[in-house]
Amino acid sequence: MALHKQVDEDASDAELEINPLYFREASCAIPRYRLPESGVLPRTALQVVRDELILDGNARLNLATFVTTWMEPEAELLMAECSPKNMIDKDEYPQTAELERRCVNILGSLWNAQCAPGKSVGCSTTGSSEACMLGGMALLWRWRARRKAAAKPADRPNMVMGSNVQVCWEKFCRYWDVEPKYVPMVPGRLHLGAAEAAALCDENTIGVVAIMGSTMDGSYEPVAHINAALDGLQESAGIDVPIHVDAASGGFVAPFLQPDIEWDFRVPRVASINSSGHKYGLVYPGVGWVVWRDDEALPEDLIFNVNYLGGQMPTFALNFSRPGAQVAAQYYNFVRLGDSGYRHVQQTCQDIAMHLSSEIAKIGPFELLTDGSDLPVFAFKLRDDVTTYSVFDLSERLRMRGWQVPAYTFPENLTDMAVMRIVVRNGFSMDLANLLLDDVRLHVRTLEHHPQTQPPPEIQAMRQSFKH
Repeated sequence: MALHKQVDEDASDAELEINPLYFREASCAIPRYRLPESGVLPRTALQVVRDELILDGNARLNLATFVTTWMEPEAELLMAECSPKNMIDKDEYPQTAELERRCVNILGSLWNAQCAPGKSVGCSTTGSSEACMLGGMALLWRWRARRKAAAKPADRPNMVMGSNVQVCWEKFCRYWDVEPKYVPMVPGRLHLGAAEAAALCDENTIGVVAIMGSTMDGSYEPVAHINAALDGLQESAGIDVPIHVDAASGGFVAPFLQPDIEWDFRVPRVASINSSGHKYGLVYPGVGWVVWRDDEALPEDLIFNVNYLGGQMPTFALNFSRPGAQVAAQYYNFVRLGDSGYRHVQQTCQDIAMHLSSEIAKIGPFELLTDGSDLPVFAFKLRDDVTTYSVFDLSERLRMRGWQVPAYTFPENLTDMAVMRIVVRNGFSMDLANLLLDDVRLHVRTLEHHPQTQPPPEIQAMRQSFKH
């Protein structure tokens, strides 16, 4: 969540004007940054907020976000009905709690958890960021227990990950005083490599984070190869390091599109997996999920039994109250789509992504980095010999038609490489894809005939239209 500073005194009295033509108020002015002296009619308040929000971009044309931007009317109705229900009130809303339990077990089965049927260990969260925090905490507590059992001092722990990780892992390391050890990206390897990960591990490593679906380019990290490299480390140095899989996007894609890839609990060192129900789980924000291999992977010290509204409730979370709407919507999707429905939705997204990537590759100045064959996501850049305009110029021109296609630079070691990335989600059709291609071709021709003066690299990087 972005932090905002208090407005200047001069701006604190700025007001919003209301057009009184269609409302019963003769006229009124509403202060922007403090409470008005009195309220207004519901329709007036609705007009005020709607008029402000029309300046937002069209969510369906947002090709930067992984977050779901379309659901069926029936699902929206269900969410509206469940919005008043507090997910934490298990005694007040026992059936909502039951739906959460069913979702956890459905995901445990989907990811091959090592538990008896119906006994999967996990919970819903507000999103993958909270789920990552919970998975990281379990790794940290288990590392402390191992150090204590070995009668060794608890030095500063560390965690190994690629420099392409989402910012939530940086937050985890800072908040819990864990040293982050980043494997840098290099040309030809745009995510975490197995040998590179094992090389950074030592006896203070609480775990390795592997990503199933990098936000940078949509690629999967090689979980099974990382597992094998860590096996070799244990054989040679006696260091036992578990894996957490950040499957924020891939957790709802790989089981359906790439079932033969071993990345989940079939891989012995995978202790926990998180995913975002509000990404390819097809639910509006915000809901995430985290599932552990078994009871032993989640230390009991982290579980609180809370006496709440007359009942004992085990809980592991960073927050407390939140609506039950997203959990109900997740279960709706599981019932509505089933295995074949999810496979069809994700396959359609991938077909569109690969159509887009193949057509963009045919447009002269572009070079693909990925093609959408992992996640329905791909990244591309301009050829090195194209110097009269940049991906930032193209991104800005596409916004003129409403398209939000992010342009950004890669992390350390590859900061001189600027790319664009397209995320294809449910609700983005082949027709829209072809309209986007028409606009890309048009703006490329325009930029080629009207070269742009390019600022120095340090200024160019400041034009980044998307931040991870």
